[in-house]
Amino acid sequence: QVQLVESGGGLVQAGGSLRLSCAASGRTLSSYALGWFRQAPGKEREFVAAISWSASTHYADSVKGRFTISRDNAKNTVYLQMNSLKPEDTAVYYCAAGYRGYGSNFPHPGVYGYWGQGTQVTVSS
Repeated sequence: QVQLVESGGGLVQAGGSLRLSCAASGRTLSSYALGWFRQAPGKEREFVAAISWSASTHYADSVKGRFTISRDNAKNTVYLQMNSLKPEDTAVYYCAAGYRGYGSNFPHPGVYGYWGQGTQVTVSS
């Protein structure tokens, strides 16, 4: 079993920055893809970013150039640096982990077997 705990959410003004962290326990994640998804009120959960076991990165078009995903395998942690935040980035952000054997379609939630509880990000205009 893998437990994921997100932190770093909060309230920020448009144009500001936040850094989300997701710490894992229960298993070493070096062979896992790690992803960030978000869900705004009344909307479906959507893909934000992912980083593979080989450290290749993937981003939704809506966040390219503004968000950066990274991982620290020694700390079993994945990060999401969010810059130039917009009100439309407001959502609950979830981290997820998926074993490499489940495939490489990183934007698809089905690749991920483990999910955190989420952290709220609110961007005011």
